[in-house]
Amino acid sequence: MDVSDPALLDATELLSAYRARALTPLAALQAVTERIARRNPDINAFSVMNPEALDAARASTARWAANAPTGALDGVPVTVKDFLDVKALPTRRGSKATSAAPATNDAPVVEFLRAAGAVIVGKTTAPEFGWKIAGDSPLTGVTRNPWDKTRDTGGSSAGAAAAAAAFFGPLHVATDAYGSIRLPAAWCGVVGMKPSFGLTPQWPLGAFGHVGAAGPIARTVKDAALLLETLAGYHKADPFSLDLPKRDYTATLEDGVAGLKIGILRHPGFAATADDEQWQALDQARHLLEAQGAVISEVTIDLPDISELLVTLWGIAQARQLALIAPERHADLDPLFVETARKFQGISGLELIDAEAKRLRAAHAMAALGVDGLLCPAVPHAAPLAKAPLPDPVHALVHDWAPWSFLFNLTRQPAVTLPIGVNTNNLPLAVQVAAPLYRDEVALKIARALERMLG
Repeated sequence: MDVSDPALLDATELLSAYRARALTPLAALQAVTERIARRNPDINAFSVMNPEALDAARASTARWAANAPTGALDGVPVTVKDFLDVKALPTRRGSKATSAAPATNDAPVVEFLRAAGAVIVGKTTAPEFGWKIAGDSPLTGVTRNPWDKTRDTGGSSAGAAAAAAAFFGPLHVATDAYGSIRLPAAWCGVVGMKPSFGLTPQWPLGAFGHVGAAGPIARTVKDAALLLETLAGYHKADPFSLDLPKRDYTATLEDGVAGLKIGILRHPGFAATADDEQWQALDQARHLLEAQGAVISEVTIDLPDISELLVTLWGIAQARQLALIAPERHADLDPLFVETARKFQGISGLELIDAEAKRLRAAHAMAALGVDGLLCPAVPHAAPLAKAPLPDPVHALVHDWAPWSFLFNLTRQPAVTLPIGVNTNNLPLAVQVAAPLYRDEVALKIARALERMLG
């Protein structure tokens, strides 16, 4: 293993190097932070750096020297999206209207990271309150795609995906409420996973807490599985988190897909669009899985109008978020966010109950499908230009942002996006793999089978 530039190593490679005494966590952190110093001014992936990271890396180095690592990620550099509390760092959520005071406690998944020995490098950028899937905010400005800095990263986990693609550490913790992990991962050419609802604990809850989840962004499926192992678990702060035995999500990654029934999903509850290159990527993924013995078939699912549900639930979340902000702070907000949120303030309780009933109908239909996994586009097109005009956020939501991702938030199923080559403009292409609820290991196994064939 070449350890001459530790910033280029995956988490599994770093851990192997630590065990072999070929590298220390301190050297790994120094390589990552030096790379951040060189490249981040052009990318803007961080909202704040962690001043305690160096001490954490030194402590980890001492533990490895004593042959006493504290957990599964001891000494591995990790970033955390700035929607999650990290003690002693502010949680700004991309907004000037939030407090700059440091958080007094860690979010549950951050507690798990510390217990595993991870070195928290800093917090990554996101659009204001995650209201749009674009990589800019009034607080931190534009986060740019490392593949092409004129392009958007996607959001809301903009900085996390950009940091993964720029080799600013191997592991990145993000959140996904309607595609916020998977879409930027797809546009930045990395792996992103939304776990099953409840697998990772959430607190404090965001506006999309009933369909959202914290999950991993990484450069490989194995690293995503490794991070998920740490993030998953019960926490008393989230009574809906699952109290299950700890699981090694890397254990079955190499089992292959022979005999698995995988459905091709082309209609996720409405006429979602994708360009020709996205469909070609999907066809390529199908052929690669068939070559490994998977049984592939087209599926038709009786779903409600998912686009209507998306707009309703997204709109309610924006209206609620605006209502939580003191009116005197509205001038600090993105004017388009304020304008959009106000349009949805009239949604009634009856409409909300109807939306929840339709969400349950969609979940029931997916549970009855009888396949081991699903394959569909990750995004409708490659990364757009950064700071592109946004004349109609609702149209963008349905047609450009979340047409292929939101279904799996509604049904609470695990879903993974992974890169599958590049398009004619040398921008990443991706596909999405989903599995039945609580079968996260299957989604990862299918994704790994594709990754393995792609080299």
